[in-house]
Amino acid sequence: MLSTDLLKENLFETNKGYSYQCNTTNSIVIHFGETIAKYKIKDFLVFQRKVNSLNILDMLYDLSDNCDSQLIETTKRNFSRNLTICEIIQLRELLNGTKFTLVLNSMLNEILNEVLV
Repeated sequence: MLSTDLLKENLFETNKGYSYQCNTTNSIVIHFGETIAKYKIKDFLVFQRKVNSLNILDMLYDLSDNCDSQLIETTKRNFSRNLTICEIIQLRELLNGTKFTLVLNSMLNEILNEVLV
């Protein structure tokens, strides 16, 4: 096992990407396709909410060519890609799964700390 493997904790994985938590920088790293983006927890949650706020149904029902894809950017420019509707759904799955894992880990740590104290 490499020493760098000890510094990261895998959070979630799909067939289009994966995420892990870097323990040395206390950040979330998202690998989606060929894009790698690193976020502090607060920035990750803002990005996740932004992607979830996109109205997929409106994009599907809009027959114009400009609704076939959407530019997704973060404020700190660590993620900037023009994504198709399918890619947006795949990114949502990755981000929502990552958030779920973070929340679950947090809840388990709280419960275990209460039991041990």
